[in-house]
Amino acid sequence: MQNTEQEHFKTRRKSRAGFTLVELMVVVAIIALLATTAGIYLFGALDDADQAKAQAEIKALKGAVLQYMLRNNRKLPDSLDQVAPYMDPPKIPQDPWGNSYVYKKHDSRRYTIMSYGADGTPGGEGVDADISSDDL
Repeated sequence: MQNTEQEHFKTRRKSRAGFTLVELMVVVAIIALLATTAGIYLFGALDDADQAKAQAEIKALKGAVLQYMLRNNRKLPDSLDQVAPYMDPPKIPQDPWGNSYVYKKHDSRRYTIMSYGADGTPGGEGVDADISSDDL
């Protein structure tokens, strides 16, 4: 009789080993929810980093324009390509979204350097907003 009870107990333990399909589905759903939440925060942080990089590059370009003006009798450059030698490395970077920075001369002393944001077109909000040297 004891052997029969032991065999029955072993058989019962074997059938209960592991997880049920419902338990696995609940775990997968929780992991998916956590991954989605983390992804939302990660992509928001990446957008913020791109905007900060554009601001830093515009500040560096402003410094290069100032150096150009100091060496050329206070004359503004006609294009950003003329200030490339004053950059480190000596080239004009693309904005974080792969577009060229826009340089506009207003008169003999005033200028604006800008990035049109992620969409590459004037205007926009959020990550698509323009970033201008006038605002820095």
